[in-house]
Amino acid sequence: MGRLLGSGRTADVYEIDEAWVLRRDREGWGDAAAEGAVMAYVRAHGYPAPAVRPSGSRTELVMERLDGPTMLQAFAAGTLDAEEAGIVLARLLRALHAVPGRVSADSRARILHLDLHPDNVMLTSDGPRVIDWANAEEGDPGLDWGMSAVILAQVAVSAQPIADPARAMLTALLADPCDLTEEGLAEALRRRAANPTMSREETELLLPAAELIRSTAGC
Repeated sequence: MGRLLGSGRTADVYEIDEAWVLRRDREGWGDAAAEGAVMAYVRAHGYPAPAVRPSGSRTELVMERLDGPTMLQAFAAGTLDAEEAGIVLARLLRALHAVPGRVSADSRARILHLDLHPDNVMLTSDGPRVIDWANAEEGDPGLDWGMSAVILAQVAVSAQPIADPARAMLTALLADPCDLTEEGLAEALRRRAANPTMSREETELLLPAAELIRSTAGC
């Protein structure tokens, strides 16, 4: 295992070599094998997820090393504007929901990422790549749209310096066409409220975030 490349709320990413990295879950909550199986499946259907290879560990995932910034980093650097970011997120959601379910008996079920936001999209020389599939499951696309909308809306109604750009991203995300539903939004809000990695301040933003989404949605 090589040098530390980055850290998130629950995991660290280490260098293996020029082609591969190791992501290690610090908390032991995830299932790297299950996550890798979903990534391999959507990638086989043409979706832009990183390549993966078996690690033999529940807490460690070996995946393709990607070049380029995250969408959030590109926005901060001034190389991506907020509206474009929202459009790209919407395009990625629609493309993902074109992939049929992998294990569900319901033919209407689709693969859901459930954490698709600007810091989980890397802008590589080959185009956007979607990372962090730890929350992925199968179900109704409305929930996926709801989760992405809630994540952006929580920032948009906060006191953070990027609140206004987050609002612009949300507006672009929810421009017609999209598959946000009231049921999906309600479930997304419930799940975010139960998320143990969220702070008290973030949880308190859920109500105004929901109001913003309902007033913004064009779909």
